[in-house]
Amino acid sequence: MEFSQLLHERRSIRHFDGRQADPALIRRMLEAAILAPSWKNSQTARYTVVTSPELLQRIREEALPPFNAANCEGASALIVAGFIKGRSGFDRDGMPANELGDGWGAYDLGLQNENLILQARELGLDTLIMGIRNAERLRRLLKIDPEVVIVSVIAVGYRTQDAEMPARKSVDEIARFL
Repeated sequence: MEFSQLLHERRSIRHFDGRQADPALIRRMLEAAILAPSWKNSQTARYTVVTSPELLQRIREEALPPFNAANCEGASALIVAGFIKGRSGFDRDGMPANELGDGWGAYDLGLQNENLILQARELGLDTLIMGIRNAERLRRLLKIDPEVVIVSVIAVGYRTQDAEMPARKSVDEIARFL
């Protein structure tokens, strides 16, 4: 698939059909994520992949608000995305290298997540990135290390219907050329 076509076909999907994705496809998504750049090659992104139907249900009931629980019903996997705090954006002495500090960890994770969701679409899978979640419940349910900042939950599965592309701003609205 051409990159331009991939960009135009990717959507945030809120209706999944319940089919199970081959675990090898999810691994390929994670392999694509690994290829993204990161601050001084720190590679601080961490992913917890949940495919167990029982655990998927518990996460929907206990760690997601009702609207996100409904949006990811039928997804075959939930990927909890986070990063190790205090590394990306920091110098060798552990001091923030600029005013963003751990903001660089979130930035790097975003780069990796973009690779992950684009790879998913190329493989015929669909995704929904959910930022409204209960991080501490996720941490307890999934035994996620305290040094990991939990950023999002990404639903992965097969869409039941196409989604329209929302209006996008023009280049002139978002950029200045000097």
